[in-house]
Amino acid sequence: MTGYFITLEGGEGTGKTTLLRALAAALGARGREVLVTREPGGAPLAEAIRALLLSPASTGMTAACELLLYEAARAEHCAAQIVPALGRGAIVLCDRFTDATLAYQGYARGMAIDWIEALNRFAAAGCEPTLTLLLDMPVAAGQARLRQRLVDDPLLAAESRLDQEALDFHERVRAAYLHIAQENPDRVVVLNAEDSPETIAAKALQILRERLSL
Repeated sequence: MTGYFITLEGGEGTGKTTLLRALAAALGARGREVLVTREPGGAPLAEAIRALLLSPASTGMTAACELLLYEAARAEHCAAQIVPALGRGAIVLCDRFTDATLAYQGYARGMAIDWIEALNRFAAAGCEPTLTLLLDMPVAAGQARLRQRLVDDPLLAAESRLDQEALDFHERVRAAYLHIAQENPDRVVVLNAEDSPETIAAKALQILRERLSL
């Protein structure tokens, strides 16, 4: 059975986690093995790196350090989880992957795109998404969702130092994602993240049927 590597991308508050859960439930109900994972993270060592990367205590980390930690987490994640799952014929659903590194560390932080592309290839060790679903919405709307989520669950208030970045940083991330989608139309499909979760899930499943026969 063919394995598929499907990544979900998007800025803060765009609903990636909600869509990930809906897709996992729908595909699992069809009898497929589904691995739900995320970046940074997805394997024990990579999760430890995630905690370091996203902790507000790491504010002030240099861009170079940040990039290399993301790539180290990815190398472990791919080797320990993604490659074995694809080898078994599983469907891998991953919350962010190499596009996020290009968007955040490349276009938003201003690091050299060619360096990042080379590091992505090295760390991913041949893992390339079959399909990427990009959840897009205006940054202000995503930030409002994020603030409401933090009100609803105060334990999340210190979850990510990226949440503390200035609005123009997130605007650069959004523009980068849309540029990546434009450059990769055969792989990346843009979904309107302002639609209802049910509408987004239905559209995503339709895309999986049309493109991957799932």
